Amino acid sequence: MLKDVLSPALIQSMVAGLSVPDLIRTTETFKQSGQLASVEAAYAAWVASHPQDPLLYAVLFNYSVALTDSGKIVEAQQALEQAIALSPDFMPAYINLGRVLERQGKIGLAIIQWSAALARMAAVNPSAVSHKVTTLNQSARALEAVSQDDPAETMLRESLELDRDQSEVVQHLVALRQRQCKWPILEPGERFDAGVLVRGMSPLSAGAFTDDPLWQLALAAHYNRTDVGSPAATMTAWPGAVREGDAPLRVGYLSSDLREHAVGYLMTEVPGLHDRSRVEVFSYYCGVDSPDAMHAHFQAASDHFRVISHLDDAAAAKLMADDGIQILVDLNGYTRDARLKLVALRPAPIIVNWLGYPGTMASPYHHYLIADDWIVPPHNEAYFSEKVVRLPCYQPSNRFRTVADHKPSRAEAGLPEGAMVFCCFNGAHKIHRATFDRWLEILARAPGSVLWLLGGDEGVSKRLSDYAAAKGVARERLVFAKKTANAAHLARYPLADLFLDTTPYGAHTTASDALWSGVPVLTVSGRSFASRVCGSLVRAAGLPELVCETTQDYVERAVAYGNDRASLAPLRERLAAGKDSCVLFDMPGLVRGLEDLYEAMWRDHEASRLPRPDLANLDVYLEVGSAFDHEGTEVQNIADYEGWWAARLAARNALRPIPRDRRLCRDETTYW
Repeated sequence: MLKDVLSPALIQSMVAGLSVPDLIRTTETFKQSGQLASVEAAYAAWVASHPQDPLLYAVLFNYSVALTDSGKIVEAQQALEQAIALSPDFMPAYINLGRVLERQGKIGLAIIQWSAALARMAAVNPSAVSHKVTTLNQSARALEAVSQDDPAETMLRESLELDRDQSEVVQHLVALRQRQCKWPILEPGERFDAGVLVRGMSPLSAGAFTDDPLWQLALAAHYNRTDVGSPAATMTAWPGAVREGDAPLRVGYLSSDLREHAVGYLMTEVPGLHDRSRVEVFSYYCGVDSPDAMHAHFQAASDHFRVISHLDDAAAAKLMADDGIQILVDLNGYTRDARLKLVALRPAPIIVNWLGYPGTMASPYHHYLIADDWIVPPHNEAYFSEKVVRLPCYQPSNRFRTVADHKPSRAEAGLPEGAMVFCCFNGAHKIHRATFDRWLEILARAPGSVLWLLGGDEGVSKRLSDYAAAKGVARERLVFAKKTANAAHLARYPLADLFLDTTPYGAHTTASDALWSGVPVLTVSGRSFASRVCGSLVRAAGLPELVCETTQDYVERAVAYGNDRASLAPLRERLAAGKDSCVLFDMPGLVRGLEDLYEAMWRDHEASRLPRPDLANLDVYLEVGSAFDHEGTEVQNIADYEGWWAARLAARNALRPIPRDRRLCRDETTYW
């Protein structure tokens, strides 16, 4: 066995006469035995003793990787610069040099390196194409990080022209266009059509793209199968998860967002309110390093707080199993920094989808989805692979929000005194073109009113203002709120008269913030999960009359309030009076409800009746749903949704019959 530390002299003697292939085999031996310092030392010794070797550039590249792994970023940069000087056409060195510069915060220099690589890639061969695609994708990511969205989009599109079978690039491109309010969202290229984009978008983007829950179910299953994949093996026994008598259930909350984040704000009170005689709280954090106060709060409020960001999936799954987790609650779903490959290992006998992702996971391992009667009424359960269980209101909240002491005036916020102020502080990615058209109609029919939106991205603000002007609505009637700390943002909320929700992806945390701040929220509930959350919150706050049945009703109600601002006063008074008693902010009641659900899930497990996700025939639903022009027609406004789907499935089946035992039907005549 190798010693823990090999002396420089010994390493020098070992590598002095080695060829490059032998050097690589030697360093791989060091690496496999955990001698990472020896890997670095071996490359350094070989480089020093072979200054004229024709493959020195390749060894310097490998040396830079070892230096990067040990955190010596500046030294890695120097090695890569030397490699490029020796071999200016060696593309991997440009790519990695850009990466190490990016890690140092030198985004501009990183982009210069990647641009230099692109300029040298004239040859058309598989290697050059692969390098160019990688360089384009790295450049796009770096440009996006510094709010250069237009050039980032250009690079993503060029990458797809070279290789359209890049699901991650498709997802990134669609999300980027949604965030920029670039309509239409699906803009084909020369070598990729809208079908590539619609089938390749992420489930989260699909929620803001269309209110078509059956297609979203199929798309989520496709994403799970192709992007998450299936592990080689899963856990089939959990000896540590045995419950003795009435011992508290060991519940694990898995999240990357137990910090200053929308989900973190919503979850603030949950761990601390659990009855320890019923639930032992384990929190598994898989996010970025977060020294903020919210992160510290979750550490203190949990019985056990595990940081698993540095663990691979197998190690993290083993940790959960060793902890004896009986119910694992996935608070990420299909959102950023999720650990779905870990969840796919089934590290607990019961797995629950809740809060982070507003929709079905369509996975083979999520058993339950927590919702409420409004978000998923019984007749909508067919759109979910999980068994739907319900709370009185699905979303938790934080009753102890921090609000800045200074309460700004309308003048300070750039708002007109005495005017009707509509607002929407949802992210720009939720602003669907049809929603924005409705807002412009409302402004046109409510003279003197303004619409207060989140600002921050000048390109998006200009694009929306230009669009409004083209529709005959003056630019100054759109007011963009400056970015500010959350406490200051909450302090300015009451300046608004009425919050106008988006659709098909409505307000979630933002709706809770508005209602807690005393601002009524007008919404319209569709059929999909993301489109119905806001309606649930508004109803739970005691304002059911503000949940509209149709988009036209939404417009008419908004116009009526816009022309009679005083009529909102009773609603604001009702919000204030019910703040301490309404269902929306009853956190002890919500946590008791969670505990009741967990007990019922455990009884199902003990009785061997855990639900099995229904994933049958979803490839057909994906095919049929992806062929529809969702941007040309709002599915939300199709009255007979089931009949519409049945007709399209029947037409498809007439061309390509489905075997009798796999027909999409509930009976002999209905395709559904």
